[in-house]
Amino acid sequence: MDIDKQLEIIKRGAVEIISEEKLKLKLEQSKKEKRPLKIKAGFDPTAPDIHLGHTVLLRKLRQFQDLGHKVIFLIGDFTGMIGDPSGQDKMRKRLTEEEVKKNALTYKKQVFKILDSKKTGVVFNSSWFRKMTSSEILNLATYTTLAQILTRHDFNQRYTQGKDISLLEFFYPLLQAYDSVHLKADVEIGGIDQKFNLLLGRQLQEDFKQRPQVIIMLPLLEGTDGVQKMSKSYGNYIGINEPPNEMFGKIMSISDELMLKFYELLTDEDLDKVKNMHPKAAKLQLGEFIVTQYHSQKTAKQARVDFEKVFSQKETPQDLPEYKIKSQENIIAILINSGLVKSGNEARRLIKEGAVFFGDTKINNIDFLPQQNGTLKVGTRRFLKLII
Repeated sequence: MDIDKQLEIIKRGAVEIISEEKLKLKLEQSKKEKRPLKIKAGFDPTAPDIHLGHTVLLRKLRQFQDLGHKVIFLIGDFTGMIGDPSGQDKMRKRLTEEEVKKNALTYKKQVFKILDSKKTGVVFNSSWFRKMTSSEILNLATYTTLAQILTRHDFNQRYTQGKDISLLEFFYPLLQAYDSVHLKADVEIGGIDQKFNLLLGRQLQEDFKQRPQVIIMLPLLEGTDGVQKMSKSYGNYIGINEPPNEMFGKIMSISDELMLKFYELLTDEDLDKVKNMHPKAAKLQLGEFIVTQYHSQKTAKQARVDFEKVFSQKETPQDLPEYKIKSQENIIAILINSGLVKSGNEARRLIKEGAVFFGDTKINNIDFLPQQNGTLKVGTRRFLKLII
């Protein structure tokens, strides 16, 4: 594929490239030398599930793979125990080594729903940081200054407001930058909120007499609320391991404006074609595209049928998951043990809001005990067949 066509693919959805001219030169050199570029992206396993916000970067990595380049999927198990301070207005809660390891394993399993496992190098940054002496790690601090670190908006804001910043947080950008040095990355991909860290990676590579990486910055994908970036902590995420019907329903809940951004960042569909479609038809198609990618075309089509039955024809979807009720198990226990909700607090809130139904009857009592088989409905998208 010619270089201009490669650039067209790579640039889709990108907010900023530093620099496009250098990227073109690297692509030309790669083609001339028949040497694939090293494309790096780092993910700190701070939560166990990958959501569609993460896949914006993963899809860009896959595009580079399809263009013949080498992708390095970096799991920041060492830096994850510090926690990326980017965009934070206070100190993050530190994760334990056990939490990070557990999350890292689930990350590794999920990424190959997008990346080609045969063309992906999976690395953990603990494999080099744990081998470095304290002297070597402290030496990294000589490559930047406090004044430079405080130019970061988030750090500067916290500092001027008198909010705590740990010295460990100051080290985070340096450690992420050193990842690029150790891996000799040609290109690093990251969210726009990572600009400071990505630029520091370029600087540190130059300090270590390496050719600086090109950085490609991608936008942060808003969650289902259309306001905050997609995040499990905001409760607005769409996880790639979620059941098909849940995933489809969440996609149908997003705004028409956000739908276009989803198309640009999460599909390869022609945007002009999408803009000429009726918004509802375009959103139904988007739901099918995304559910197909993470499940199958068959389940995606069934999810669409179920959605239209529930919302247009007010019917209950077919093939509901079943749950056998244990003796004296009340509605709160059923909701938690079946996995329909995450906690007792969530279950009580949904009942208080009138969002839980057994058959056609709204459940108002948290001690409700089903006396017969029937369908449990939570909100508009979650269904369960209860069996006594």
